[in-house]
Amino acid sequence: MKLMIRETPHGFQAYVAKKDLEERIVASQVPTLWGGWVRLANGWMFELPPMWPAPRLPITVEARRLPDPS
Repeated sequence: MKLMIRETPHGFQAYVAKKDLEERIVASQVPTLWGGWVRLANGWMFELPPMWPAPRLPITVEARRLPDPS
């Protein structure tokens, strides 16, 4: 699923185009975001591809939505 990530004064934000959804990133597996999972404010989780060095933002990536942890 295409995920656009950008940085705002309040932290990182993700936009899911197919769902017309824009949410804050509230948790991440790794501090740099890349190569781990991220959790959006609505509870959705995505696995981001590893990138080294960290890319310039904003960027659109192909991310895999993870199943709900509940």
